[in-house]
Order: sequence, then structure tokens, then C-alpha cells
Amino acid sequence: MRSRTCFDDNWKFWPEDNLEAKAQMFDDSHWRQVDLPHDFSIEGQFNADHPAGGDGAYLPAGIGWYRKQFSGSDFDVSYLTFDGIYQKCDIWLNGDHVKRHEYGYTGLTVDLTGRLLQSGNVLAVRVDNSEQPNSRWYTGSGIYRHVWLTRTSRQHVIDDSLYVRTSEISDVSAVLAVDFDVSSDDPLFVRYVISDPSGNRVAETQSAIVRHAAQTISIPHPVLWSAETPELYQLTITILEQEKPVDEVSLSFGIRRIEFDCDRGFLINGRQVKLNGVCIHHDGGSVGAAVPEIIWRRRLERLKLMGCNAIRMSHNPPAPEVLDLCDRLGFYVMDEAFDEWKVIKRKSESDATHYGYGQIFDQNSRQDLMDMLRRDRNHPSIVIWSIGNEIPEQARKEGLEMARQLIEICHREDPGRLVTSACDNVHANTLRTLPDFLQLLDVAGFNYINRWRRHAETAYDEVRHQYPEMILLGTEHSSVGGIRGDYALDPKPGKWWSFRYDSRMIRAEHLLKQTMIHDYICGDFMWTGIDYLGEARWPGKHASSGVIDTCNFPKDGYYLYQSQWTRQPVLHLFPHWNWQEKPDAVIPVICYTNCDTVELFLNGKSFGVKAYEFPMQGMTERYGHFDLPHIATTTNDLHLRWDVPYEVGILEAVGRTRQGDIVTRTVIQTTGDAVNIEADLDAVQDLDQSRVALINIRITDIDGQVVPTADPLITVRLEGPATLIGLDNGNPEDKTQMQSATRRTMAGLAMAVIRITDPGQPVVIHLTGDHLTSGYLEIKP
Repeated sequence: MRSRTCFDDNWKFWPEDNLEAKAQMFDDSHWRQVDLPHDFSIEGQFNADHPAGGDGAYLPAGIGWYRKQFSGSDFDVSYLTFDGIYQKCDIWLNGDHVKRHEYGYTGLTVDLTGRLLQSGNVLAVRVDNSEQPNSRWYTGSGIYRHVWLTRTSRQHVIDDSLYVRTSEISDVSAVLAVDFDVSSDDPLFVRYVISDPSGNRVAETQSAIVRHAAQTISIPHPVLWSAETPELYQLTITILEQEKPVDEVSLSFGIRRIEFDCDRGFLINGRQVKLNGVCIHHDGGSVGAAVPEIIWRRRLERLKLMGCNAIRMSHNPPAPEVLDLCDRLGFYVMDEAFDEWKVIKRKSESDATHYGYGQIFDQNSRQDLMDMLRRDRNHPSIVIWSIGNEIPEQARKEGLEMARQLIEICHREDPGRLVTSACDNVHANTLRTLPDFLQLLDVAGFNYINRWRRHAETAYDEVRHQYPEMILLGTEHSSVGGIRGDYALDPKPGKWWSFRYDSRMIRAEHLLKQTMIHDYICGDFMWTGIDYLGEARWPGKHASSGVIDTCNFPKDGYYLYQSQWTRQPVLHLFPHWNWQEKPDAVIPVICYTNCDTVELFLNGKSFGVKAYEFPMQGMTERYGHFDLPHIATTTNDLHLRWDVPYEVGILEAVGRTRQGDIVTRTVIQTTGDAVNIEADLDAVQDLDQSRVALINIRITDIDGQVVPTADPLITVRLEGPATLIGLDNGNPEDKTQMQSATRRTMAGLAMAVIRITDPGQPVVIHLTGDHLTSGYLEIKP
């Protein structure tokens, strides 16, 4: 029977090139021991002279080697699956070259069958990320995703052939279609067992197969999957030879019906839903590209609370566990294959376009796309494929044939989903997207459609008028962004994209209203949900376009989207109220809310009631009649504003209904001096041999309030079997090495990531800082 085990532990690593390391008998005793996933770039120092430049977060890249010794196997078939290596890699087993793989975001399989020695084996992996810059964001370097060892019999299910889809759905039943290949021409039997989300067996059948299986199974009274109800079924396939089980695979799947319509937008199970989406990159902040699953879980949970229901995997296939989380937590996913086709984009501060996916597009793109499709197509969360992001070929005739071929591959491998490409030049003055390119796509994807001329106001109107049967989707548009805790009122000179904190939301609000009000727009993926390393200019190291920072702390903009995308009461005030150095200043106070009216008080004095109404209600029944009580709106924006003369004290906002009933209150107040370091366990992830813990760190005053202007230097010291694998504050200009135990907080906050190497023993975290009472946190077994 099949076994699948994690192959992450006890590798040896060397950060330089040495081709002699491929030999089985090479002496690697002086190499450093690491566990995977491992990103050797994030271990480096930030330096403006590194060739990866700002797009690579000013971190080093280069060549690294990995080696691992392991025992042989009595199984008929053995193979390794690498979920991701960035990037160009060569693999040797016992000195023999067995694999080369170039794309850094698709997985690869190494067949070990018949090659293993009972006396012991050595696997050597050379990773080459030396050609820089080769990406427009931080990629990381090394074996940065998990590795799995699978052992099974000669007659087994071929992994990437398994395809599960729902062909028919009604209230009474759903018909599941299952296709896969087996590795043998021998006559075999296969048993199918389906369990419902509660674990109850709801269907079972058996059939004879030779080489290929194509089976339909009826599931009674199906429970449907959606972002609101992410219910998952379990399919178990057992291969039998003469009634003896020889292989078994299981997978989770969801039963749902997805539709994209030119008039009604996106529909799930026949219900119209707006895609309230965000784009995300693949790094995890302080841990680089080697991201523990707990970080992704906490990030996705934070986005879910914001009302986000859709994720665009920009601009490459994600780690498999991220899609598993989207299945379980409930997100509609756009899975994206490429940021480049044949034309290599400009990267970093230079005009050089030497390196990028365009180097290997001709020989690799079809296989890389097929690898993504076959790996990911069984995830119910994926609702659409993207074949590219802002591809220059969108404006060139040769791009039509490239797009056509990639679309055909998607339709062949997964007939049930539509295909898009994110086009950024639909209204451009130069290199404008060809109409034929847009019309090739099943769903037309638009990036920054409101960027050019009068379209800043009209956005989709012209496209809708010109192509009334085209399905329209916002694949990328600006969010509020900004740096958490930064409340500057002066934009950076000469930077048109730099905004005051009291105005940076206006452009995002304008497009948000258009997207929400027009049924024919399927939704939008704003750039970005989370800050990410790279795409920066010195002195910055990461982009600050997210509504969540690299530590998973929400910024103010987070609450704008929460106020529009959720029904829970939202009442968020900013900025902070520590302006003692500006005693005579008039401070713009901003409020994101979905309350009908909000009244603001400073030290008990009212500064007036304000309100907006979106969508604005119209008359019903007769002239002058409104279903809801009238409110006196004070703005057409999606936020409220008061200009308040500063004085030390308490700001309080009171949110009310149209009838005047109080819904919620919120308070911000002037804090005292920073005196304490406090910490709490945000989350912990259990692993077979270790645990990863996320620790939130706060600088507080004597009353326990976070001091929003505090940035003291703090030190983290661990007692017990644990290592610090990341310490971050969300500050894009902080160049402290990510594994350093000493760092300043930003706006009173920081986050530590800790790996516990012996989960059976307690770990104590000691936090110290000058003139601060030390903090202490114990993580018990």
C-alpha cells in the first residue's frame, strides 16, 4: 500500500557552488544542517548593491547546494515530490543526474524506482538563482517548499492524472465524474468510497479497469461548497489486484457550480456573488519564501474577517497547502501561471531585461502550465485560471497565438473552468491591448482600468458599451495601502502616487463603488491584501500596498473594506491621538464605518454627526416615499472626516442606526509613556517533530495601552528547545537582518516567529528593552 512521508528533515546546505558535491562520497560534514522548507536569501543582509535590486528586496541570491542521506526501500515504486525549488535546479542520486527543472513555482517529481541502494543513498540538489534580477518581486532561493517521499506498489494511481469534477448538481443528487490512469496494463479493480463533510459514508462503488478509469458516482442530497459554507467531501480510491489492496489515494473535494455571466457577473450555485478579492504574493515576511502554514492560515483568517472572499495567486502557482487552506476556509481563487511570456519585463532600477521567464517560455511554458493545472484542478476553491499578468504580448499580434495555445491547454486539462489574463493596457495611449486579445479570453481581466484619461471616472463603461457580451473582471486595482502607523500629511515631493493619510483612500473608494454597484462586473482583486518583500526602492525593502502588513497586523485601510464587505458593525477611527508635540494642530480624523450615522466627541464635546449613504436609496411606491428613514448625508465618499483641534484626551465615535439607536462605540486616546513590553501567543502550528509559534509583541503604557509612537529597540531571548526564525515590525525601511533577535518595534508592535524543536518541552520567551519592564511568555507542551 501507499505511504507518503515528509522528506523535510536533516538536509545539509552549502551557500556556494561546488560541482564536486554531486558525488555520492563527497564530504559534507562541514556543511550546515537545515530542515526544509529553506530560503537562503532571507538569511542574508539587506544591501543596496545586491544584484537582485529592489525587486528582490535588496537581498542576496546566488547558488546553493543541498544534500541528504537516507536509507533504501523495499517498495516497488518510490518517488520524491518537490513542491517548489527557486529556481533552476539539478538533482543527482548517488552521483547520477536524475532531474533538471527550471521554473521556480511548479513542483517536480524525481523517480527513485530501481535506483535506490539498500546500503544508503545520497541526494544532491544544486539550486541556481544567480541570474539577477529575474523577477519583479522577492522570490527567495532554495528548496523553499516541502518535499515528500511516496512509496507504493507497481500498480498505482498516477498522481497528476486524477481528475474529479461534478458533472450534474440538483437538490436531490450530484453526479461526480472521476478520471485517472494507473501505472499497469494488468486488469485491476478499483473501489470508490465517498464520505460527506460529517464523515458519513454516502456512496460506494467498484469497477474493473485497465490502464484508465472513468467512473461516475451519484451522491444523494449534496451539501454544496461555497466561500460561506466550505463543506468538503472525501473520496478514497483503492486499487485491488485479486481482491488485495495494492494502492490507495484520498482527496478532498467540493460540490459546487460556478458560472461567469456577462450580465450577472459571478455566480456560485446559482447565487450571484461579488468577488471581493485581494492579490497576494508568496512570501511570508520575516521568513521569506519558506512560509510555515500557520502564517498563511492566520493571514487568510484575517482576510476572511475583513469580508474578503477571493484570492488571486499573483503571479504564479502557490504552495499546495495555501490552496488546501482556501478550500477549508472558503475563498474563491484565481490560480495564475505566469508573470511573463516570451517578452522579458524590465526589473529593478536598471533597464536590463536579460533574465526572467521569457528565457524559457518557448521550451517550458506548455509543460509548466499543464503541471499547474493537473496539480491544482481538484481544488473547489479555484474558480478561474489565469494564463498571465500584464503580458506585453497583449498588444502584439504574435501574442494572439500564444494566448490561444495556452487557453487550449487549460480547456483540455480542465473543461469546467474559464480562463482569463490580467490586461493592464486596455485604455493605454501606447501598446494598447489588442481587442482580439481581449476577445480570446473567456473572462476579460482588467488591471488598473481607471488609470487612463476620462476612464479614471468611467472605468468599465466604454468596454461594456463596446463589448456587451464580454465577461468583465477586475483582476488588479489599487488598494488604500500605506505604512501602518504613518500619518504624514505631506506627500513625497514629485511622487504622484504618494498620498496624505486623509486622502489616499479616495481613488480606491471610487472604483470600489463602481464595482459593487454594477452587476455585470464580476468583482475585483485589489493590490494587495498583504505587504510583500520586493518591488521596492531604497531605502525600502518591501512594497506597502497591502491592507495587512508583513506581520499580519491590519492597517487602517483594512477597515474600509471590512465596512463595505461585511454586515458586522464596523467603526474604526484614525489617526492615533498622541500629538503632544503639535499642541495647536488641527488633526484630520477619519472614520471607516457601516453605521448609518456617526457622532464624534473629544473629551465629551461633540464635533457633529456625519453620514454617507451607499448605495443611495431611491424612491419606492410613490413620489417622495422611501423605505428607510432619511438621513442627512455629509459626503459622497465611503469614509467620514472631521477636522479636530488637538488636545490631549479621549476621542470617541458613536455609531447609530437611522432610527438613532446606538450600534457600537469606539475610543482612541492619548497614551502615557512606553513602560512595558507585553507579548501573547497569536497561534501555534503542530508538526510531527516541531511546532511553529507566532508571538505578538506590544509596547504599552502603565495602563496597558499600546503606545502608537513607540519604536524602542527590543531583544528576544529564548529559553528551551526553540529557535527564532523571524522577527519583524512591518517597517519597509528597517534593514535589520530578519533572523536578528534585536529589532525596533514600529507603532508599538512587532511579531516573532519561533520554531520549537522539541514539542514535549516548555519554551520561555524573554523580551527586554531599555527603560522598559521586561516581558515574559511561556509556551507549554
